[in-house]
Amino acid sequence: MNKNKALLMMVLPAAVWFVCFSYLPMAGMIIAFKEYRYSREGFLASIMNSKWVGFDNFKFLFSTSDAYVITRNTILYNAAFIVLGLVLAVALAVMLSELVNKRLAKWFQTGMFLPHFLSWVIVGYFVFSFLSVDRGIVNQALGLFGIDPMHWYNDKTYWPVILVFVFLWKSIGYNSVIYLAGIMGIDRSLYEAAMIDGASKRQQIFRITIPMLTPLMVIMTLLAVGKIFYADFGLFYQIPRDSGTLYSVTNVIDTYVYRGLKVTGEIGMSAAAGLYQSVVGFVLVVVSNTIVRRIDKDNALF
Repeated sequence: MNKNKALLMMVLPAAVWFVCFSYLPMAGMIIAFKEYRYSREGFLASIMNSKWVGFDNFKFLFSTSDAYVITRNTILYNAAFIVLGLVLAVALAVMLSELVNKRLAKWFQTGMFLPHFLSWVIVGYFVFSFLSVDRGIVNQALGLFGIDPMHWYNDKTYWPVILVFVFLWKSIGYNSVIYLAGIMGIDRSLYEAAMIDGASKRQQIFRITIPMLTPLMVIMTLLAVGKIFYADFGLFYQIPRDSGTLYSVTNVIDTYVYRGLKVTGEIGMSAAAGLYQSVVGFVLVVVSNTIVRRIDKDNALF
């Protein structure tokens, strides 16, 4: 403790944040097994006085015909986000690192980083300005070629592509900055030695940059796998504008629970869904990390 006092003090704010907002709320998992009813005696008293219902709250997710659809959509969308996000973020980071004009590279980096700070509400209006039936930019462009306007918010055909594209547009800039920082930390003498040996730029990327980034790529992927049962609520609720005709391709666990909570008001049901997502995510991280550790122990997260 005395030897690492300075480092521990630097970690203290983050540790306090995690204890207050991540570990202490774990006691609230008990709500998932109760029929929670609020009373004037306070939050804790409400929990203790609520009726035990066992696993009845979990039946909400699995006893309906929508269980398969929301689980399928959640997993497939997140799988696409993980794979495409990894490939495109690394490719973008490599391209930015290879730009000779560093001022221009920073300009591009700032421009691609900006969407990360926009809320999904704002992005939803951006998308609506493109896909609106009467005034949307896309339909106006189609009209120039004599094509009838499309009712985008009533046609589910293109929405898997639209949602994946919008997510990547918003997140890829942030992720590329992480990988770009990893590239900046690579010893430049490795590239100098490769150039002396006659290695091309492509060979330097695939023989030096990618292998050196592999540990970071594995860690980021493992963390993303742990959230594969979580869906970005804003993406799947705000972008399709909660259109009922699109539910078969836009409804995920988070939006389903939210709509169910609005209708039934059952807090225990939403707590059960959150616990289910957390447990499955934890199991996936442990299993994925075990597989990575058996392949290459140095690249494992723990």
